[in-house]
Amino acid sequence: MGQAGRAARLLTRAALLRCPNCGGSGALRNWFELRERCPTCGLRFDRGEEGYHLGAVLFNLIAAEIFFVVALVLVVIFTWPQPPWNAIFWGGIGLMILLPIVFLPFSRTVWLAFDLIFRPSVPGDRGSCPGS
Repeated sequence: MGQAGRAARLLTRAALLRCPNCGGSGALRNWFELRERCPTCGLRFDRGEEGYHLGAVLFNLIAAEIFFVVALVLVVIFTWPQPPWNAIFWGGIGLMILLPIVFLPFSRTVWLAFDLIFRPSVPGDRGSCPGS
């Protein structure tokens, strides 16, 4: 399998909230937290760097903003010539509060997948874990 196939596999696993490295389930402790390591392969989800998940926060913000803009444009297009500006205003506030919460776990696993695409896992990324 080529590099593009590997990248697609990693991103698909991440989108399913699984470990991008092995596809094992249980990457999330709860909706707001990743586990420290994958329960299957033992991969460190923070890759051993302080502030590692800052990139995931950026992914989260970008995803929420893009979703909001697409929703805004679609509402304006489908309700033209009289868009419901009050509903757009209040709905936009609600979306900008809700979307980052909804996207949070996905942004963390997708960030990890992107990191694994460009910086593949090495033996030091793993610890003593049942599956390693």
